[in-house]
Amino acid sequence: MNIIIPMAGMGKRMRPHTLTTPKPLLPIAGKPIVQRLVEDIAKVVNGPIEEVAFVIGENFGVEVEKNLIAIAESLGAKGSINYQKEALGTAHAVYSAVQALKGEVIVAFADTLFMADFVMNRSVDGTIWVQAVEDPRAFGVVKVNDAGYITEFVEKPENPESNLAIIGIYHFKDGDRLKKEIEHLLDNNIMEKGEYQLTNALDNMKDAGLKFAPGKVTEWWDCGNKNATVYTNQRVLATAKGDSLVDVNVSNQNSEIIEPCYIGKNVKLINAKVGPYVSIGDNSVIENSVIENTIIQTNSIVRNAMLTNSMLGNFVEYDGKANQLSISDYSTIKID
Repeated sequence: MNIIIPMAGMGKRMRPHTLTTPKPLLPIAGKPIVQRLVEDIAKVVNGPIEEVAFVIGENFGVEVEKNLIAIAESLGAKGSINYQKEALGTAHAVYSAVQALKGEVIVAFADTLFMADFVMNRSVDGTIWVQAVEDPRAFGVVKVNDAGYITEFVEKPENPESNLAIIGIYHFKDGDRLKKEIEHLLDNNIMEKGEYQLTNALDNMKDAGLKFAPGKVTEWWDCGNKNATVYTNQRVLATAKGDSLVDVNVSNQNSEIIEPCYIGKNVKLINAKVGPYVSIGDNSVIENSVIENTIIQTNSIVRNAMLTNSMLGNFVEYDGKANQLSISDYSTIKID
């Protein structure tokens, strides 16, 4: 099994946080989004993974590339870095890791997380994971017949006939066949809305007689903007199983922690109330503050604040009383 993770997008809706960190590397409950995604897929696959192929922009940097390789290796897989030099659509992004398009393949776009409890259906040619949504116009959607097979793929329909949105995770039994279909799009310059769409390749495969089934997830969490990412952090913490995510060596001075929370190493809490649904990165300090439903990254200092539905980057210093914040790395704000 190979996994292809397209993640070369600029993450414009997540600015200012993505000005310094690629969106898939932003933390959710203490782990980068892309790491959680790959780990969740590995649980569903329930088998060996040979390669995790990350498709990134050329400007992500050496440190990011090292971190991605480490994520793959932590699952016992080879990691590869592949560049998408132009934003030419989902099919083009997948083809940027063409060497991984062989055997069984999972394609997973790295701006989404999910919770699922099922065994992969290998009796069909592919599985497209979907979730019912209220307004499917912003998504690719599928139509399903009475036998449970997908009959149609539609990219961002203006008048949707189905509410089953494709969440961006696909399983293909034959990666070589997907490779040929994408090459057909590229070689013949077959574009939709100015891009090479993966749904067009899927349509061609379906028309050739391949059978695709929908795979429904229990929950689907988007990380497309600040509010959605904070909510995803909340749901990941709420559904976490096992031991507490609070480091045992947190310095707690007259402070209250209301779980579920993630609190990293060397964090200092001074006269603070933290939680529920708060993630605090390593080496941060929270003083004289009440924090709930918020992500605070590493090496940050928050004083005299009452925060909710907020997201603060790395090396932030904030001293003030605002209620909702979105502050990027290396920012200093003091309100008298």
